[in-house]
Amino acid sequence: MADTVFIIATGIAAFALLLGSVRFAKGPWAIDRTVALDAMTIIATSLIAAFAVFSGRRIYVDVGMVYGLVGFVGVVAFARYLEGGL
Repeated sequence: MADTVFIIATGIAAFALLLGSVRFAKGPWAIDRTVALDAMTIIATSLIAAFAVFSGRRIYVDVGMVYGLVGFVGVVAFARYLEGGL
């Protein structure tokens, strides 16, 4: 039962990642693309963590943490650039 719920949740997260990539491609303004990129980073980090649980390997948790930190720094840097402060 738990495996079925896990697979369904992973599928929903993958679909949300697809919707975020559509928003990233079609966003009329740069701020829309920035928010979509941030959302996709969060969803991808959760998918990496889900893969770590599913595969039973702890190294993917570290990979997800590093990916989340790099994504956060990237979004903050891009937001500062759009603001004109960089």
